[in-house]
Amino acid sequence: MPQHLVLFDIDGTLLTTNGHGVEAMMVTYNAVWGRDPRTVLYAMSGKTELNISHELMALLGFSRAEVDAGLPDFWRRYPEELRRHIAPETTTVLPGIRPLVAAVAGDARMVLGLVTGNCEAAARVKLEIAGLDGFALGAYGEHHEARAALPPLAVAAAHELLGHAFSGKSIVILGDTPNDIACGRAVGAKTIAVGTGRFAAETLAAHHPDYLFADFSDHGAVMEAILA
Repeated sequence: MPQHLVLFDIDGTLLTTNGHGVEAMMVTYNAVWGRDPRTVLYAMSGKTELNISHELMALLGFSRAEVDAGLPDFWRRYPEELRRHIAPETTTVLPGIRPLVAAVAGDARMVLGLVTGNCEAAARVKLEIAGLDGFALGAYGEHHEARAALPPLAVAAAHELLGHAFSGKSIVILGDTPNDIACGRAVGAKTIAVGTGRFAAETLAAHHPDYLFADFSDHGAVMEAILA
């Protein structure tokens, strides 16, 4: 039975689409709601896509009811739009990620999963194009507006899959934003932050993760932190 539930964020942690994924999202918003969200200033790092959709569309004058009505169409269109905007040659897998993911996926002491702001279909497109696999379960950005609500969903998915209840530091959250650290702390998880996204390592340090890396190029050191 695995002893560690290892949950990765995607954008800025595993990979970057170098802006092409965000462009696909903006095109989809415009197609569904008829307004271009690039006309407003908005920071989406570390948020769930459900949260982003409500906040961004509210800035454009839409009510929650109007956003909710359009979301099924958005969830359908967005992954299709992603496939038109991103490709292996425009997607960067971040330093150390390939051997780290392979090491976690191949270690019987661990179960590899996701806690990501991406909706599930979008997450699968990004991982497929990046050539990353082995993720057994996840909690995704359409499941809740609050990022902190996602780790308990991943824990429940692990319990359903394995019949084992992970808790405390046996849960490991790896991410590149303060929200990743906060959502891990909310469930008492071990938090491992990495400065490969929009937040520098110095900024992340102020949020007191259990471990902090500039990047995951020394994947052996990251494995030691997971197992510590």
